[in-house]
Amino acid sequence: MQNFSQTPMIQIIPILKSKILKLSAKETLSFKVVNPDNNSSLYNGNSILIDNQEYIYRGYKTWLDLAQQLQCRMLTPLIVDEQFIVMKYEKLNSDVSFHKQSADKEEKYGKESIFSLIHKNEEASYLYYYLQALKNVKVDTRVRILNLGVNSGDEFQAIIEIAKNFESLELIGIDYCASAIASAQEKFQEYENIEFIQADINELEKLALEKFDLVISIGTLQSSNLEFNKLLMSIVQNQLKRDGAMILGFPNCRWIDGEMIYGARVKNYAFSEMGLLYKDAIFAKKYLQQKKFRVTLTGKDYLFLTATSIRK
Repeated sequence: MQNFSQTPMIQIIPILKSKILKLSAKETLSFKVVNPDNNSSLYNGNSILIDNQEYIYRGYKTWLDLAQQLQCRMLTPLIVDEQFIVMKYEKLNSDVSFHKQSADKEEKYGKESIFSLIHKNEEASYLYYYLQALKNVKVDTRVRILNLGVNSGDEFQAIIEIAKNFESLELIGIDYCASAIASAQEKFQEYENIEFIQADINELEKLALEKFDLVISIGTLQSSNLEFNKLLMSIVQNQLKRDGAMILGFPNCRWIDGEMIYGARVKNYAFSEMGLLYKDAIFAKKYLQQKKFRVTLTGKDYLFLTATSIRK
């Protein structure tokens, strides 16, 4: 077993990359490091003395981050003794991902898809910033709310939990996938103020919906079959009230073998490349600022753009 308790991180990364490349999916790799629990308020890389020998301190977060970057799951460490532990990485099965699912266009996100197994509201780095976005737009004051690409309705579930006046709100969710809409209707059937519609977001005008106080779209407007810039402008002009607000979520992650892995990935790149993500986010921010919205960008695994009208 490799002992990394005195090895610089710049040497550890290539060693682990080489070893993990040789592993099959679900195989594990173990290595020995200093027990982070015995030290606090230390930055990674600081030296600590154990039995008059120098070792390198690193916290659990850096090992978790490294596991993600190496397409691994960090398993529960084993305690060697009071001073040292054994870290365990399990190589993810990259084939178990909805990104590679060979379903038809509609059902890739349907009730029986791998995507249906994803519960974003149980991912802390997603939910924390989404709740912050809802607070920033003062969701309690947004009577009519539209969710584009609603799928299973995670965004509505959060509103149900935090809105103090939920019964007085009117929520409409739209999605192209019939089975996802059917699933959401069943899930929220007890709520008379929630409606789900199966429709193509490219054809919103055909629905003749009245304008909304808040428009939400998480990970949908960047779909390959949509023209992001054109669609965003159309939504602001035709679906959003003059004093309305928007929450847009830009995925900066991939879903692989039960894990949300940080970093957007585009076709033909073997590594995270976030140029298109930032391009869309910055266009949205500039456009909405031109239309007299106060705009913020927050988040990590999902970037959240929140926009509130300051038009008089």
